[in-house]
Amino acid sequence: MPTWEVLNSQVHATLSIAAPSVDTRLFVQVVAAEFEAAAARFPILFTKNAETGAFFAGAMLGFKPGQPLFADSRDRIDAERLFDVEREGFYVSDDSIVIDRDHPRFGGADGKPVFDWEGKPDEPLRRVQRALAQLSVGLDATDQFIRACLDLKLIEPIDMTFRFDDGEQLALEGLYTISRDALGALDDAAALDLFRRGWLQPAYAVIGSLQHVPRLARLHNDRLAEAA
Repeated sequence: MPTWEVLNSQVHATLSIAAPSVDTRLFVQVVAAEFEAAAARFPILFTKNAETGAFFAGAMLGFKPGQPLFADSRDRIDAERLFDVEREGFYVSDDSIVIDRDHPRFGGADGKPVFDWEGKPDEPLRRVQRALAQLSVGLDATDQFIRACLDLKLIEPIDMTFRFDDGEQLALEGLYTISRDALGALDDAAALDLFRRGWLQPAYAVIGSLQHVPRLARLHNDRLAEAA
């Protein structure tokens, strides 16, 4: 069980945290405000929450757990800046920040201080605070965006079947994207409504991000070749 503690500058005066890691993250939840930046590096796809069945958006970072594709690359740096990665180990409860002391970010020798000598948030914690704030605001706005896309029947399943040079076949199920054809076929009123609500650009960002799927497949194929 996680060990939950409310973050406190006195109790946690000497607490340090390591940089966030994406080594085990394959699909990182993102909010609409991140779509444009994330789409420059990663595919953005939709999937359903296993418990509620509700759709949420995520940046796809790889194909298999424990097989990171972005070691020592610009992609890795950008992945670690995704809000849900940056806030790893930190959560919001009511008006307080809560930490999971059992999270691997805490307790390492290479960590950086959470608070400075005056007890004020140091730079790593300030980044976490910004990420938590963006997620708090962005999740509701993203849910509204997804509902609008569903109402307009813009979201459709995507075929994510791959065959690699070593003969491995991989099929990723339960992933969805925005249909370019359906978006282009919207009547003027619906398209204008999306535009005025600021949702036309995120929709096209999702569509454009699909260009990275073949690139991820090539990276995965290269990792398989290196391991052979």
